[in-house]
Amino acid sequence: MCCLPAHGSAAHTFSLNDLGNGLFVREAPHEEATLANMGAIANTCFIIGRDSVLVIDPGGSVTDGRWLLSEIRKRTAKPIRHVVMTHVHPDHCFGAEAFVDEQPEFIGHAALRPAFDARGSFYHQRLVEMLGPENVGRLVYPTREISDVAEIDLGDRLIRIIAHGAAHTDCDLSLFDTSTGTLFPADLLFVDRIPSLDGSLLGWLREAKRLSAIAPARAVPGHGPAMVDFEAAMARQLRYLTALHDGTRRAIAAGIAINEASRTVAADQGEGWILFEDYNGRNVIQAYKELEWE
Repeated sequence: MCCLPAHGSAAHTFSLNDLGNGLFVREAPHEEATLANMGAIANTCFIIGRDSVLVIDPGGSVTDGRWLLSEIRKRTAKPIRHVVMTHVHPDHCFGAEAFVDEQPEFIGHAALRPAFDARGSFYHQRLVEMLGPENVGRLVYPTREISDVAEIDLGDRLIRIIAHGAAHTDCDLSLFDTSTGTLFPADLLFVDRIPSLDGSLLGWLREAKRLSAIAPARAVPGHGPAMVDFEAAMARQLRYLTALHDGTRRAIAAGIAINEASRTVAADQGEGWILFEDYNGRNVIQAYKELEWE
């Protein structure tokens, strides 16, 4: 499971990257959630428009969310009208409670609510064990659900929100800032940190093509540098996902058991991927369970 608490980490001081045009990104470390980092292990963003602010992924704990809110208020007093939770994983949504008093729309995929129902209490308990209840906060459910495509107007810029089929998870959203050509694929794009498969490998390969068809000028990944060239970053991720797909299919065809496959499939793909040893075997198991039924 992606991004649950682990023990041991150095303390971090976070800062925001001002990318211009009212776009700010907190670039997170490639770690698991710990007491030292307060669950702040995913990139979080906000966009300041003419009339209002939109937050993309409010952080991995209420403490992380409060930090983000304070950073927004250092830069603008405009109302925060939209908080987008791009998928179910706790590093992307447990900071939402910090924004409740702002009374925004909390936006999620149409499948996010059932995902929260299925996993939310488990994620909450694991975070409480590591961070303490005062730092975790409560899970905030979406007040607006996206099942296809929706648009949000911040006053002078239009943000398009896309609900994806099962891919990284079964409740992934991406966003596209039409005024700057910036894509926010969340965890549909990992850079440097190994991708984590918790949905459908076949679906992820399909949804990657859908994102590529947008032809964005630049992208803010869910994990990785604050801003990347989308085409190059996605190409690198697709090389890994394709190796995972092809290797798992070969293992199934050869009658290799799932546990053995988890140790051997795509094992040669680790160069340049942080946390590869922690996640590749899990990815193989997830892929094997899907592909054995083709």
